[in-house]
Amino acid sequence: MKLKNKISIFSAVIRLLLLIIMWFTLSFVIKKVAYKNIENSMVEKRDKFVKNLNTSEINAFIERNDSTELYVSFSNLHSEFLQLYRSNNAVRSKDYFVDETRIVENESNEYRVLYHHFTYKNTHYVLEIGERLSEVNELLDKFHLVILLLLTATLIVSHFAQSVFIDYLLKPFQKIIDTKINLINEPELFDHSKVHTTTSDFIVLDDGLNQMMDRIQEQFKKEKQFIANVSHELLTPVSVLQNRLENLLNNESINDEGVDKIVVSLRNLDTLKRIINNLLLISRIENHQYSNFEPIDFQSLISELLADLEDRIEMKQLRVSNTVKEHFVFEGNKTLMHILIYNIVFNAIKFTPNGGSVSVSDSFEEGLYSISISDTGKGMTETQLSQIFNRFMKINLEDDGQGLGLSIVSSIANLHKIAIKVSSELNVGTTFRLIFQEVKK
Repeated sequence: MKLKNKISIFSAVIRLLLLIIMWFTLSFVIKKVAYKNIENSMVEKRDKFVKNLNTSEINAFIERNDSTELYVSFSNLHSEFLQLYRSNNAVRSKDYFVDETRIVENESNEYRVLYHHFTYKNTHYVLEIGERLSEVNELLDKFHLVILLLLTATLIVSHFAQSVFIDYLLKPFQKIIDTKINLINEPELFDHSKVHTTTSDFIVLDDGLNQMMDRIQEQFKKEKQFIANVSHELLTPVSVLQNRLENLLNNESINDEGVDKIVVSLRNLDTLKRIINNLLLISRIENHQYSNFEPIDFQSLISELLADLEDRIEMKQLRVSNTVKEHFVFEGNKTLMHILIYNIVFNAIKFTPNGGSVSVSDSFEEGLYSISISDTGKGMTETQLSQIFNRFMKINLEDDGQGLGLSIVSSIANLHKIAIKVSSELNVGTTFRLIFQEVKK
């Protein structure tokens, strides 16, 4: 995941958490303020009621001495009430507020109730003053909705503002990635121009990459020169020795034992020559010295290489199936692609017992073209699978190969940005899948 996306996700989570905290905090504060206003109003009514209380107002209640009698006053809309009754508890408690549900004229409502205990002319009373909460709750709900909308709008605006800011802040870094880091394996395309930025960290990164690529390019130049020298210094003497030994074979004075030794020497020189050529091929591939890309038709390419291997196929009496049918034209180096597929097919034939089968097929999966090469050969273990692309790695030490074929395959695949997936099972077979990163158009 890109740095910009990670920053955006992280900051979005933080803002969302802050939004939730702010919403709950503001909701709590608004509720406390609303309740405080209600309670202040009830305290004023309490003081007014107690101040104006006189004997005549409750005389009838006192003379009847009936504790079930209540002095009650409800507003017409049941939004508030006043309730007075005698208390048998002589101990006066402090005023307190509670939320209670009251039924008034068969209508149930929730009220905020103030309980006030007082003594009047040696008689203990309890005064209850209530304010209905439905209006307050409706108002709080509206406040909650407004706050939620405002905070959501703030979140959205801040997200877009941050995206713009991040784009601006990370623009030099993205340019470094596009023009430098992504081209680290293609030094000839590397852009040495400085990235315009005022961020000191990006300046240090840019300078470091430029210096590193200067050293890499210098090493590439030396390696290419070394390859040219090796090609001349090693291959030429080997060819000369090979020619001389071949001429010695025509010398009638050499006995059979000498001829055998010369043949063994020639075989060893041929092996050495193939190893040098393969190492040079790998080095040239990795140094991007094969740049002449052209359209490649895999149907004809695979048909041609199977025809080249027809003698070996007939000798082992193998059943070979070629079902490559998809129309997919790939831009690549035709010689290298021939070597890549040839080496895999050659190994499939080589490691498949007589009478076995080899199949080559292709398909499109999620828009990506792939070629599968399967065999019914010896198969490999997980450990062997993890090492097959290493240079000089041989699955079977008795094989006469040099262990460079699949290393060449890997280098060619990397050059053409082809993914290779290998699955294998001992004594069942192996399947190589070449997955081309170009999407079907």
